[in-house]
Amino acid sequence: MFQIRFSEPADTAFAELRDDPSRAKRYRAVQKALRLLENNPRHPGLNTHEWRGRTCPHGDTLFEAYAENNTPGAYRVFFCYAPNQRGAILIVAITPHP
Repeated sequence: MFQIRFSEPADTAFAELRDDPSRAKRYRAVQKALRLLENNPRHPGLNTHEWRGRTCPHGDTLFEAYAENNTPGAYRVFFCYAPNQRGAILIVAITPHP
């Protein structure tokens, strides 16, 4: 099991989803994706893959995981493995698919 940590922008985006009743469905989808990430970042439902051309703030590989699929503006969770913190995942961004 991994420990989930949030960057400041990701924490803000997650709070905005939580506080907006019109995006309750998306909030639940992101919550589910975070639970799956916590238990198994390679869960097939997340469709986790490397996000090419971008790196984490500390220079490591950036990954993208699906919170939604086949939905206009589907939400994604961008993350990396936290440096010097074995078993920790750093959520870098929670955003609609770019």
